[in-house]
Amino acid sequence: MSATSSFSVSNPTYMTHLIRRSRSRSGGAVVFNAISSLRKSHCLRPQSMTDVFFRYPYGATKRNSIFTSTRPFSPVMEWQDCTVRTEIDVPISVAYNCYSDRQSIPRWMPFISSVEVLEDKPDLSKWSLKYEAFGRDIEFSWLARNMQPIPNQKIHWRSLEGLPNRGAVRFYPKSPSSCTVELTVSYEIPQVLIPVASALRPFLEGLLLRGLERFAKFAKTYHADSTV
Repeated sequence: MSATSSFSVSNPTYMTHLIRRSRSRSGGAVVFNAISSLRKSHCLRPQSMTDVFFRYPYGATKRNSIFTSTRPFSPVMEWQDCTVRTEIDVPISVAYNCYSDRQSIPRWMPFISSVEVLEDKPDLSKWSLKYEAFGRDIEFSWLARNMQPIPNQKIHWRSLEGLPNRGAVRFYPKSPSSCTVELTVSYEIPQVLIPVASALRPFLEGLLLRGLERFAKFAKTYHADSTV
């Protein structure tokens, strides 16, 4: 989908902006292509067009977004990557099957409040994040698509709308009864958290590691239940 809007400023010298909006296929961001033409009254000059690109989290201007701001958005948004890993004392197939159960993730990941898999499109799921950090209540949501997995090796996803993020979970065999799980999450820093961007990565890495440690315990229970 695309939309076009325009506005002008009535001054002796004024600028007309044509803004075309389209959804980027990478990172779930919205890209604005601003084409400016400068004119003067009583004199029409040849248009000079310069493409300027701005990126901001998809949905940040929606009314139902929990964070809104009247400040202009930053021309370039920064992406961060976090990777954590842990050893789990269950067979790799059990760890893979357990992590594939997306709706159970809120039971062991501290900041994920809900995951809803769409019945008619099981590769899509709605995610909600709620957590108190940096002196504020943080809440985001997004729609994610699970990409084609590699059984017992890799699960990966990317967001389609909402909070821009993508990631992968990789499984490495350690022994017939144990494995290593590595989780990588990449995300576009939300505007509301830009002031604490330098502290965000270590904070989130700590949360993800706690989540994997809880997953290790959850997987053992999952394994016990599956063998009954």
